[in-house]
Amino acid sequence: MASNAWKPCEPRKYDPTFKGPIYNRGCTDIVCCILFIICILGYVAVGILAWSQGDPRKVIYPTDSRGQFCGQAGTPLETKPLLFYFNIMKCASPMVLLEFQCPTTQMCVEKCPDKFLTLLKAYTNKEDFKYYKNFCKEGLEGVFSFTPLPLPPVTRRCFPALDQKKGGEITVGNNSKFDDGEGNIRDAKDLVAGVKNATVVIEARQVVMKIFEDYTQSWYWILIGLVIAMLISLLFIVLLRFLAGIMVWVMIVMVILVIGYGIFHCSMEYVSLKSEAGSNVTLKDLGFQTDFSVYLHIRQTWLAFIIILAIVEVVIILLLIFLRNRILIAIALIKEASRAIGYVMSALFYPLFTFALLSIVIAYWAVTAVFLSTSNQPIYKVFNETACDHSRKICEPANFSTSSMKAECPDSKCLFAFYGGETVYHKYLIGLQFYNVFLFFWCANFVTALGQMTLAGAFASYYWAFVKPDDMPAFPIFSSLGRSLRYHTGSLAFGSLILSIIQIIRVLLEYIDHKLQGTQNKCTKFLLCCLKCCFWCLEKFIKFINRNAYIMVAIYGKNFCTSAKDAFFLLMRNMIRVAVLDKVTDFLLFLGKLLIVGLVGIFAFFFFSGRVKAFENTAPNLHYYWVPILTVVVGSYLIAHGFFSVYAMCVDTLFLCFLEDLERNDGSAERPFLMSDRLLKVLNKKNKPEPAE
Repeated sequence: MASNAWKPCEPRKYDPTFKGPIYNRGCTDIVCCILFIICILGYVAVGILAWSQGDPRKVIYPTDSRGQFCGQAGTPLETKPLLFYFNIMKCASPMVLLEFQCPTTQMCVEKCPDKFLTLLKAYTNKEDFKYYKNFCKEGLEGVFSFTPLPLPPVTRRCFPALDQKKGGEITVGNNSKFDDGEGNIRDAKDLVAGVKNATVVIEARQVVMKIFEDYTQSWYWILIGLVIAMLISLLFIVLLRFLAGIMVWVMIVMVILVIGYGIFHCSMEYVSLKSEAGSNVTLKDLGFQTDFSVYLHIRQTWLAFIIILAIVEVVIILLLIFLRNRILIAIALIKEASRAIGYVMSALFYPLFTFALLSIVIAYWAVTAVFLSTSNQPIYKVFNETACDHSRKICEPANFSTSSMKAECPDSKCLFAFYGGETVYHKYLIGLQFYNVFLFFWCANFVTALGQMTLAGAFASYYWAFVKPDDMPAFPIFSSLGRSLRYHTGSLAFGSLILSIIQIIRVLLEYIDHKLQGTQNKCTKFLLCCLKCCFWCLEKFIKFINRNAYIMVAIYGKNFCTSAKDAFFLLMRNMIRVAVLDKVTDFLLFLGKLLIVGLVGIFAFFFFSGRVKAFENTAPNLHYYWVPILTVVVGSYLIAHGFFSVYAMCVDTLFLCFLEDLERNDGSAERPFLMSDRLLKVLNKKNKPEPAE
């Protein structure tokens, strides 16, 4: 009996009862299904706990030295939405990186200072003194001397300006002095040095704010660009359904032409900058610039673009030349996929369902993460300039002025330090955040796996139908979705769990690498680099195995491990076809995505850069016009990938069925091939006619 059992290393034997996806199947990987349901219930409990403890206002509003929210409606600080630092120099202290809090008095103000003003000058003018008092602590009596600087609001906080348009540079005399507002007389040059140190930390924030402003100005046009990308993708898929062969060749030619135009445009820009002053500066000498448009005025930038595009162009042309015969087979497979999609048209809209589920998963993770990160209580600590035994100890601001800490350290202050807590919930808060991230990966991978198995089941029912569409289910997508959820939730959870574990390990490696950036241990860096590379490769391999395992589960209804083993050995027995035919098909579909992204990207470039006079009055005024361009390009790729993923899944499913067909059948009257006449012709195979009686 054992000798007749099928072995995974051997081709499958002919089975006259096999008619495609098996309907009489049972539940698979039940243990993993139960574990997944328990984890989901725990995830819901974590969300409810976070929502009951969290306070998102801590993300929206800055807090002053007393932990009060600036600009919060219904409070005395409602009209003071901005946070002002008394001594900006102390924000450059290394302690800021440890405490996440500047050790200086902070207060909510109505608007940031817009001029340089000393106490002496304020006394000479009544209006200046009134303006000066806006930046003094409430209830302060007597003379309090400090120097407000021109500070524009950035992320609702008063930070030093970095350019002439927003405050200019601070200049001081050789013997200038100032009182820092905390009883210390300092040289004004120290102030400038401190401000410059602080601006290094703040510069990235201003870039982010400019990018955010660009989004607020261009979001409408970005949406229009993404809608155009969606319409082009849909049109391309529809044309591919009816004109697959012609569209593939048109796609290949168009990609070559689009890249060729990119080379031509970059060459024209490179030549036009030849006579401009400063255009020959090298990128190395220029260094990092927050204004990225500066790089577009450097010839070396365009030369780099020319080289990159030329390499891509040459690689694509060489691949097309050497793989021309395999491309014909791949086109036949794409034609078969187009025919299958014609029978299962609802598959084109299934990515919308996947997108909706992923949106729910991402939204739940993001909201839970915000509530978890804001569920701490305000912690106040002692901050002081001189030596003090109570430095950095927890204090209570309500009675600090009469406490023994204040008596022993007269110059100390009880300031808001951070949000934390001592309860069991707060102690395990980092664990809850980790659980939130892990379940996010697991749920996102589960949704993706569900889509793959659903599409695989629908397209497999098409391939194995002897008479199409009579032998197919009335609603292939709904039938396959029902089977996947009813019988194979455990298998989906199992495959996505393995992938999620690898992804969370990669996240931890990135976190460790970030923490060890300051170290000079080359051995540690090399080890981390090797680990990151290995786990990246492992993730790609697991995704490949999972994808094919889900196809086998959809067809045969076996558990995940058995299906993964069957798929792996089936592919290994046909390694040449997998390495050439399947990957050539993926390459052609990738060219389709590249074409859509290229067309939309070129349109976005000419619109947002203002290079076309017709768009000069229509295009929004932006700090960095590359922000909406990159957003449209990335969004267009994701949209095109969503539509083409249906084709890719259809091709992969038909490819596995095609390999099974070659192993099960021999073209005789008793065991005819079920593949289309196109594939039979390309492979030089044919079904033998039934013998005459």
